Amino acid sequence: MHQVPPTFWVDGAAIRKRRMQKGMSTSDLARVTGASVSYINKIELGSRDQMGPQLYVALRTALQATDDDLLTHEDPHERK
Repeated sequence: MHQVPPTFWVDGAAIRKRRMQKGMSTSDLARVTGASVSYINKIELGSRDQMGPQLYVALRTALQATDDDLLTHEDPHERK
């Protein structure tokens, strides 16, 4: 059985790029995902790099993106 991870390591720059390609403002993305504008800004600027499953799925859906488009694929705190 596939288990959903408790958090997703996201690439803020990729999220920002995808949002802009879709012609969405941070307010638009916040509204459709249920997040605050402040939270979206923190994710995009990299001051937050983890996201819970429910919000991540909403973000991925809103941006019509795949995991490969939005995830970092490694814990950035383990980088040397």
